[in-house]
Amino acid sequence: MSNDPDTTAPATGEPDSSDQPSAGAKKRSPSDFLKAVLGRPVNVRLNSGTDYRGVLACLDGYMNIAMEQTEEYVDGQLKAKYGDCFIRGNNVLYISSQKRK
Repeated sequence: MSNDPDTTAPATGEPDSSDQPSAGAKKRSPSDFLKAVLGRPVNVRLNSGTDYRGVLACLDGYMNIAMEQTEEYVDGQLKAKYGDCFIRGNNVLYISSQKRK
């Protein structure tokens, strides 16, 4: 085995670049995602299966959510429209970004 630095595995314990999705991709944390979608349209799915679509106004560490221009969807059908909506975090299954209308 040679001691040539170009042929040895990285000593940092980090995966080499072949394990990365792409050379230019940067890993993002859930916190980075939430900061990026603040003030933008999102879809919030509750544990019950109900979806709320609107503009994410703010959220806290417990995942309590405040939304504006909110629409409530049950089984894919629009049920109600709200100016402001507040959702308790323990009911949230996920938050996803939504394309602007």
